[in-house]
Amino acid sequence: MAILVKLDDLLHDNRMTLTELAERVDITLANLSILKTGKAKAMRFSTLEAICRELDCQPGDLLVFEENA
Repeated sequence: MAILVKLDDLLHDNRMTLTELAERVDITLANLSILKTGKAKAMRFSTLEAICRELDCQPGDLLVFEENA
């Protein structure tokens, strides 16, 4: 079981870099990179809200549950 983070896809769709998103969301590039690679163990709802606002998406667009991943 795994929660997959689709941040790369959303960044590509919005033609935005990870650095630009980090600045807009006010999160360090290192922490955003950890999230992007799926190595994060937790995420604040305020961070999730800010990412969704900047990428014009829903939480379900960013986080996907895959049972056999």
